[in-house]
Amino acid sequence: MSDVDVLIIGAGLIGSATAWHVARGGVSVMLADASYPNAGASGQNAGSLHFQIERRFLENGDQLAQEAARIVALNRLAIDDWGGLEEALSADLHLRRDGGLMVAETPEELDLLSLKVQREQATGLATRLLERGDALQIAPYLSDRVIAAAFLIHEGHADPRSVTPAFLRAAMAAGTETRFGTQIAAIQGNRPGFSVTLRCDGREERIAAAKVLIAAGAWSAQIGALANLHLPLFPVALTMNATERVAPLIPHLIQHVGRRLSMKQTHAGNILIGGGWPARLRRNALGGFDPGLRPEPIEQSRTDNLQAAVATVPAVANMNLLRSWTGVTAITADQLPLVGEVPRLPGLFVAAGGSAFTLGPTFARLIAQQMLGHKDAKTDAALAIVSPRRFEHLNGFMG
Repeated sequence: MSDVDVLIIGAGLIGSATAWHVARGGVSVMLADASYPNAGASGQNAGSLHFQIERRFLENGDQLAQEAARIVALNRLAIDDWGGLEEALSADLHLRRDGGLMVAETPEELDLLSLKVQREQATGLATRLLERGDALQIAPYLSDRVIAAAFLIHEGHADPRSVTPAFLRAAMAAGTETRFGTQIAAIQGNRPGFSVTLRCDGREERIAAAKVLIAAGAWSAQIGALANLHLPLFPVALTMNATERVAPLIPHLIQHVGRRLSMKQTHAGNILIGGGWPARLRRNALGGFDPGLRPEPIEQSRTDNLQAAVATVPAVANMNLLRSWTGVTAITADQLPLVGEVPRLPGLFVAAGGSAFTLGPTFARLIAQQMLGHKDAKTDAALAIVSPRRFEHLNGFMG
């Protein structure tokens, strides 16, 4: 049996970033993934850095919107973390932060946008509400239908295919051991520590780990079950679109308070169009959803997404659609991420459930602090809203 201080399950953004932070802390780290690095949502997303409260928190009633406003504290930390990332990793992440606009078209949408801005400003986020004329001065490419916009200078985007590999290279340079194409077959709590069985090419190996992080995205709930835990994470399938490469047009991240929409232009010139439009999860032989299978596209999602894009930025109507793709991520019942130590199993941590690209570097840094024993009041307070403790009642019967 091999011994390791920290075992991290999942070689996406959070897993790789946490491995880097922990390895630099002088402990031994193993990073295991059933597939290859960045294979899941970390590499399939569109790379948005949305520090304003997202529309998905606004479309399901005022109570959820109020709860979501508490996540702004993490957003503020993430703004700083992204600011120093390229230098810290010595890597070009194609990071661009020219600001983001969330637009409104109707008086009702403007009311919702105004309330959102008030909540953000009350928590220290420097969002500004712009009237139509001011919004068009910043973004003249917007449609005449836009009557107002919330603007935050810190928003932008980065390249998902550059970020995770940069973290992984840094983690390996710091001494992280990697095991790719390796499944987790069993997790047994030893109080203290864990005995974890790895399976690769039909052979099994037991690892003794003092601490374990589950950062396996849509597979995290299945990994949690191996430790006899309910991790309330549910796979969801989403659709993304990309246009042909065009001349510079959209320097900002664009969102819409009344429509499912996110838009940005990559360093290569493609316009990426998404915003939470569904695809259809595939099922396994037993009838359950299988996050390992590529979701089926839904034509109506693509059509409606592109219509929303054209209505917001009319110039998109003249562009050719290069490709559409689907991917799988995971959400919780309250749509907030699930990040931190599991109270029932001290030493077992989880990080999954939404906002994992925008907040991923921050989650990794804060979790690493806790795993290294550097707990402090600020870290605990920052992670309190997303802590697994809020779902601990689900494990009251697990024994």
